[in-house]
Amino acid sequence: MKFACNKETILNEIIYSMDFTSQRNSLSITSNVYLETFDDKLIIRATDQKIGFSTEIAVQTIENGSITVYCDRFLNILRSLPNSEIQFSTKDGMLAIKPTNQTIDFKLRTISGDEFPQMETIGETPFFSVSQRDFNEMATQTIFSISEDETRFFLCGLYLERSSTGMNMVATDGRRLSIVERKFSEEIPSFPPVIIPSKFFIELKKLSSDEGLLDLCITENLIYAKIGNRFFYSNLIKGQYPNYRRVIPETQKYAATMRIQDMLDALKRVSLLIENKAKRIFLDISEAGVLVTSDESELGEAKEIIPCKYEGPESKVSLNFVYLLNPLKVMEGEYFSINFTEPTRAMTVKPEAERDYFHIIMPMQPNA
Repeated sequence: MKFACNKETILNEIIYSMDFTSQRNSLSITSNVYLETFDDKLIIRATDQKIGFSTEIAVQTIENGSITVYCDRFLNILRSLPNSEIQFSTKDGMLAIKPTNQTIDFKLRTISGDEFPQMETIGETPFFSVSQRDFNEMATQTIFSISEDETRFFLCGLYLERSSTGMNMVATDGRRLSIVERKFSEEIPSFPPVIIPSKFFIELKKLSSDEGLLDLCITENLIYAKIGNRFFYSNLIKGQYPNYRRVIPETQKYAATMRIQDMLDALKRVSLLIENKAKRIFLDISEAGVLVTSDESELGEAKEIIPCKYEGPESKVSLNFVYLLNPLKVMEGEYFSINFTEPTRAMTVKPEAERDYFHIIMPMQPNA
């Protein structure tokens, strides 16, 4: 195998490839990146057998062939080289990496391309297209609510389902829930509801530009995505997702409306004196404002009052401050409301302006 290309062209794709390899064992073939050149193009593939990535770039092919190399070392070598054209060639199980008109010469041990695992293929299921920006925004509004408890693996991903006007995306860990119900101008074909690992969305965010369309294909076991020449996929999480509609209150009597930035600032300050693992704060909601208070600890106590618009009885709510902080960080607009009927029952947090997302938080018991 022998080809030449500009450093930046190949470096960018190897950076993306790195996230799809398994780096726990440097001797494993899945810690390697697959390179194949023919017809003046280079095919690059990486997989840890749960997720996979494939792309192609234009190169000058001098001799067809395929190999795999340890991705981490290959990436570090590329980063160290000057910006110039680089020639790559194989001989006696080694990949020679030599920048043009330079005295630099690296040799990196290879493994045959025949040993690289087969990548998943899409089969006959067609792709459909959606806005990159919309799909990424859906993940941004929900991903923080997924569970980190691996014993409840079916909650460790984002639930995606088709609706009559687009798609819904949901995340819950059993104590909070985030949902986006988005309409799409593009036609969304029928697909079964699926649970998508968070890593898929982390990689999607890195690979997408938030402009143009994202091509998706959803099958029983896998989700595929394509942006330009880059193609990647992920296994889906198997399991029965809970009926999330059951925890969404149909009506709520009271609403306290306040500025998003006021509450964000107060939470950040008051939380400085929170020591308990539950990360508990108290919200005393009244017509005079919202008193945000930390749990008393050996370090002391913090209090802050923020103005709000509210009509109703004085109410004291106890909750994990992170459950309120996370949605407010990504919420659009200037104002939001906390909606509730009783201080110990589910609260709905949503932007004041009409949006297609909201968040449910289960309060703690006051004496817990």
